[in-house]
Parts: sequence; C-alpha cells; structure tokens
Amino acid sequence: MKAQELKKLSAAELDEKLLELKDELFKLRFQQATNQLENPTRIRAVKKDIARIKTIQRDVELHGTEA
Repeated sequence: MKAQELKKLSAAELDEKLLELKDELFKLRFQQATNQLENPTRIRAVKKDIARIKTIQRDVELHGTEA
C-alpha cells in the first residue's frame, strides 16, 4: 500500500489496517515456520506496510491532522 493512500485514511481506519497487517504477518511467520510459505517476499512487504502506518500515525501525533 502506498503512503499517499494511507495518509487519506482516518486514525480509526489506520488502527484497523495495522491490526490486519499484524495478523497477516503472524500467519505468514507461522507458515514460514511450518515450511508452507509460498511467497517469502510477502513478509517483507507486510513489514514495510506496518512501518508506513506507524510512521503516519506518529506524524499525525506530532503535527496534528494537517500533516
């Protein structure tokens, strides 16, 4: 997901998306541990998406909604 798309979301939607991505990351790690993971690069993409969301949340926290 692109940062511009994430900036358009509300705080509640960002929280919801963050929970979804964390759940997906857990499932991907579980699949990796049991050698059932088909696309290992997906783990990296999900981690980056989580970082993007946390960065946007922190930016809003510091600068308010005008950022």
